[in-house]
Amino acid sequence: MSAAANLSPPAPGATPRVLIIDDSAVVRGLVARWVESDPRLSVAATCADGEQGVKKAGELQPELVVLDIEMPRMDGLTALPLILKAAPRARVVMASTLTRSGAEVTMRALSLGAADYAPKPEAGKVAGAEAYRDSLIAKLVALSPRYRAQPATFVTQPAAGAAPRPAPVYAAAPRPGPATRPSLIAIGSSTGGPQALRDVMGALPRDTRVPIVIAQHMPKLFTAILAEHLTKCGLPASEAQHGEVLRPGHVYVAPGEYHFTVHGDASELRARLDQGPQVNFCRPSADPLFETCAAAVGRSLLAVVLTGMGHDGREGVRAVRAAGGQVIAQDQATSVVWGMPGAVVEAGLADQILPLKDIGPELARRLKGTI
Repeated sequence: MSAAANLSPPAPGATPRVLIIDDSAVVRGLVARWVESDPRLSVAATCADGEQGVKKAGELQPELVVLDIEMPRMDGLTALPLILKAAPRARVVMASTLTRSGAEVTMRALSLGAADYAPKPEAGKVAGAEAYRDSLIAKLVALSPRYRAQPATFVTQPAAGAAPRPAPVYAAAPRPGPATRPSLIAIGSSTGGPQALRDVMGALPRDTRVPIVIAQHMPKLFTAILAEHLTKCGLPASEAQHGEVLRPGHVYVAPGEYHFTVHGDASELRARLDQGPQVNFCRPSADPLFETCAAAVGRSLLAVVLTGMGHDGREGVRAVRAAGGQVIAQDQATSVVWGMPGAVVEAGLADQILPLKDIGPELARRLKGTI
């Protein structure tokens, strides 16, 4: 019997514990101090390599793991599936480098079950270290079971003597009348998005005849690798290029550090890229993509909001609805983090709320004109 089978789940409301696995003593100490300085988190243990990390994961059953990729004896990619087997409830954040090889390995880790990643800064860059700290802590908190949005059936703990108070249950808010067959599909995603995008793209027919545009929160280099991975799903995919005409049946990914907007009309759509201010602390952001797509094609736009932290995309789909377009949001149960789709649903802006496995088939159905 595994160590995981002998251990009970952590007590409800307990501070989520983070297992830190990195071969650098400096990095281990730094990340441990960041975690301990945040009252929402605590350190379970620190380990110098993947072998130690797998052992500690089984013994301690941490809720969260920060896993370095390049380590002696056992690297992060080898350790990842063993950690997930030893501690099935753990959410793993990969600590990756901002290099092409780091991006490639990170994408493989996400396909193997890692929940998210945090790109490490270049050595000696203080500002980069601060950004890494902020990103890492935010992701750990968002992924922890204590702070993650609970399923709609969750019942909050009542005060002593009070009746149980059910959490709000959200429903779709479709408009009357039939939906228009889409001429453009726009997708926004963040945490958990790469795997969700692969699942959606893999369900689309190979004869899809509309452009598909994506804003996934990722840094440069990573978005190019994401596009390469999406191509393996069946439709050609690439990073969007400034000024190019969007072709039917092609998938366009917003490049890291650039906002991606769409201009023109249904007869000819063009991509524009810019490095304007961040929107919702993001660049690329889903809001400007959705807003410009809505302005370009109006009622024939189908917008999809997948798993992700924050509320990016909410105001964009407000514009989609105002223009007569349709909005699909991923449901709570299948989202790694129900931030982005949850914000859309809570605002009453979703025409449909679907589990991830049903989103691709629903897009395929609509593309065939069976609305």
